Amino acid sequence: MSESAPSTPAGTIYKRRNPETTVMYRVLQEHLETFLARLEGGGGGASWPGFVERELRAFMDCGILARGFCRFHCERCGKDEVLAFSCKGRGFCPSCGGRRMAEEAAHLVDHVLPEVPMRQWVLTVPHRVRYLIAFDRVLCTRVRRIFIRTIQAFLRRKARRAGIPGGRTGAVVFLQRFGGSVNLNPHFHALVMV
Repeated sequence: MSESAPSTPAGTIYKRRNPETTVMYRVLQEHLETFLARLEGGGGGASWPGFVERELRAFMDCGILARGFCRFHCERCGKDEVLAFSCKGRGFCPSCGGRRMAEEAAHLVDHVLPEVPMRQWVLTVPHRVRYLIAFDRVLCTRVRRIFIRTIQAFLRRKARRAGIPGGRTGAVVFLQRFGGSVNLNPHFHALVMV
């Protein structure tokens, strides 16, 4: 079965990202099973959260043609392309996380939020706090609320100075759990109406 590929801007050439050539993929391919086995057999009650193991295993399939793909056929030029399935993970997969973040922000700005100026704010926290909020949902929620209240207070003061009493704003906040080095780094991205 063939499908017509969506039109692309002139000169655009699709290039597969080849995740199996990345350092992160190769390290996980070589050491994931051993690491998980040692963690489980190590005693002392240590365990890996289930969602983390699921994300790691899904990442190993992400973008790998042998794990599934779609074939697109161009009726005009006769060329075929294959596009590997992605893990659509919410954890640390850099490809899926980056794409999801960009798509969601674009959707919100284009279709959900009012047409007003927006600004992105990012909150990172010290290393000791990262580990606390990573596994404590209540603390994570409190940190997020303080972050947004602080931004809103700043914007209200700024509005008052500009002669706009009683100014109001709104925000959409996303929690991202990992940094670019696959390190545990819970941090918040906020789209704020200014």
